[in-house]
Amino acid sequence: MNLLPTQWPEAAETLLPEMIALRRAIHADPELGLSLPRTTQKVKDALAGLPLRFREGPSTTGLVAILEGPTNGRTVLLRGDMDALPMAEDTGLDFASAVPGAMHACGHDSHVAMLVGAARLLCTRRDILAGTVMFMFQPGEEGHHGARFMLEDGLLDPLPDAAFALHVMPNAPHGKFGGRAGPLLASADKIRVTINGRGGHASMPNDALDPVPIACELVTAINTWVTRRVPMADPAVVTIAKIEAGTTDNVIPETAFLLGTIRTLSPERRAAVQQGLRTLAEHIAAAHGATATVEFEQGFPPTICDARAVATARRAVESLYGPETWLALDSPIMGAEDFSYVLEKVPGAMLFLGASAEGSDWRQCCALHSNRMVLDETVMARGAALHAAVAERFLAEGFGD
Repeated sequence: MNLLPTQWPEAAETLLPEMIALRRAIHADPELGLSLPRTTQKVKDALAGLPLRFREGPSTTGLVAILEGPTNGRTVLLRGDMDALPMAEDTGLDFASAVPGAMHACGHDSHVAMLVGAARLLCTRRDILAGTVMFMFQPGEEGHHGARFMLEDGLLDPLPDAAFALHVMPNAPHGKFGGRAGPLLASADKIRVTINGRGGHASMPNDALDPVPIACELVTAINTWVTRRVPMADPAVVTIAKIEAGTTDNVIPETAFLLGTIRTLSPERRAAVQQGLRTLAEHIAAAHGATATVEFEQGFPPTICDARAVATARRAVESLYGPETWLALDSPIMGAEDFSYVLEKVPGAMLFLGASAEGSDWRQCCALHSNRMVLDETVMARGAALHAAVAERFLAEGFGD
């Protein structure tokens, strides 16, 4: 079979039953974190017999499958993440998770299936590919920095010339693709604050140094600081999601703990917010005679898409499915993605694919990370076709500049 580019949608539809079967097998058997041996084996089995060579590293069960065309041209990377979330499933699906406390609630099972489908499609055109395709099957996206580990293990060396990823969205219009140049998703860092006071009897707070009202004051001050010190053009979201202090009603505790998340869209804002929050916490505590210890846990960097890559993807979408299928996103989303580690080093883009049921009110569908999240699996044919079309287009034309 030697397909023309215009035949990608039709060919992808013929692979849809295989993609659905793979997706359901992964969905029923979810794995967490950086070590996903059963999932990786499912991928290897699905790729068996194809003209691919494989790379694996010591830090994760991540897998890179490489397809080389007859000419030494450009290299393009396509990525699919593989890990699940630590949560129970309540969908009632026939293929629901059989692993207690684990669920594919972020669509990574479909990402794997679409990437395998794209590999099968592109292998049919290996004899005329103008370069090399790297299929990156990545564990540990859900907060475990899997992409960073795969980069550090050298699995992407030499680095490709461009990189693309797809992410399904169950509460977005069926079969439509969305993207934008510049910041698409935010960085995600943790902030931990410990307010150190002095414990005592709750009936005599004047003899103690109560850290609880200091913690409450800090939460209010953070909200004010963000709205007054952070510009709308380069925003930040800071949420204190947990406050913990005390053991009973009549004891003033010695310490209070705060835990929260920081989301920003640029490296500069990320650094400025962390410095500002440290100063705020330390000085508010000092004003009451207490002390504050502030710690940051660095999460994923911002996901920043190259304008040329987004334009390449848009042209591919419109050539396959028509201009009405492309949705230009007006603003970033403050969620985070570890594909950002790849995009720090390689120009590229991530796109969203609407996976609500055709004809449904997509606004009412359960979102990602919901225990009731479901997908319309038929959109996976579009995802596989777009992966293939983008890869072939980039290898042949580059970014067109």
